[in-house]
Amino acid sequence: MIPEFNTLSPQEGELMHKAPMLVCILIAGADGRIDQSEISKAISLATKKYIPGKSRLVEFYDEVGADFEDKLKIVIQGFPVKEKERAPRVIAELSLLNDILKKLDKEFSIEFYNSLTEIAIEIAKSSGGVLGIKTVGQEEARYLSLDMIRNPSL
Repeated sequence: MIPEFNTLSPQEGELMHKAPMLVCILIAGADGRIDQSEISKAISLATKKYIPGKSRLVEFYDEVGADFEDKLKIVIQGFPVKEKERAPRVIAELSLLNDILKKLDKEFSIEFYNSLTEIAIEIAKSSGGVLGIKTVGQEEARYLSLDMIRNPSL
């Protein structure tokens, strides 16, 4: 476990590790289906997002990126197939991050929050819009700001 998580319970640490997957499920599934391009983009972001030495999240994403696709598939299976049932449950889990982020170093919390919003944007762009050309679909746009998570920089 990364040092920043020493103050967290095992359940809180698990939710932090699960958060990038939850964002992927929420955004990718907003249109009712999670397609392979969205899964591929999530895997790419989780495994290659941060350049060593350039981010406090390097160790975190190293942990999250290991076997990411398998973990993501397991997490997806824990949610309903239909978006109308799945989205509220994913949103409820993501909202639990608000109390957890308060327990962490503010700079780390801000960087973590920003990484989740970047993941949301990149996944939304990965298959949205006309001919799938780097535009965000209307369904994804409603969740893109991750309103259920308070920005720790405010």
